[in-house]
Amino acid sequence: MGSNTNTYKLIALDMDGTLLTEDKVISAENREAIAAAMEAGKTVIMSTGRGVQSAMPYVNELGLTTPIVAVNGGEVWEAPGKLLSRQLLAADTVRSLHAIAQKYDVWWWAYAVEGVFNRESESMDIDAKHWLKFGYYTENLEKLKQIRETVESWGTLEITNSHPCNIELNPSGISKASGIEAVCKLLGISMSEVIAMGDSENDITMIRAAGLGVAMGNAQEEVKRIADITTVTNEEHGVAKVIHEYMLKP
Repeated sequence: MGSNTNTYKLIALDMDGTLLTEDKVISAENREAIAAAMEAGKTVIMSTGRGVQSAMPYVNELGLTTPIVAVNGGEVWEAPGKLLSRQLLAADTVRSLHAIAQKYDVWWWAYAVEGVFNRESESMDIDAKHWLKFGYYTENLEKLKQIRETVESWGTLEITNSHPCNIELNPSGISKASGIEAVCKLLGISMSEVIAMGDSENDITMIRAAGLGVAMGNAQEEVKRIADITTVTNEEHGVAKVIHEYMLKP
């Protein structure tokens, strides 16, 4: 889109591997750049695979009152505490996904409106919860491949990852891109006015759909391949670099 910084009105940030360092903190450099972007009238939003509960401490730390795209687009918040939309996974689907985790004996976790559950959650009542996202984690890539092929064969789920050793599942058509599109509609801006930054497969939809799609220096290869640009890593304050270069330069 050229280097006119007035083009971009909103920056959508993935959290883990992007905004956050490996120690899960926001660097001073990133924090200052975000403050400067807000000062300049730009909108900064989180677009994360995390549930809103685990995103909120960072949102509060930055003083953001803007929309939030959580659980890979499964929830869109108009502002902290104000839900715009929520797309649930059916309890039967979660039951089937849970059975697969048991069959392959892999770590699993799931976000529900009621909280986060995982392999250590004993006797959870699947029907009593409102499910948003299901995930698997294993360093056994053969098992991961078999699980992925199984859920792909159903044709009913959006399948991504947030790390090379995991799989994340949302209802079909629900993604960070669908979440950001809803935010754009709310704010009266277009996707061409958005910068989206991420490092994993669950960031691909938003990086593709944004006016400027940015892969982190530490991103998975596939993400770098489809991004408009690749910046430095999350340890090198890539978010600050992109804000200064594409949002704040006169």
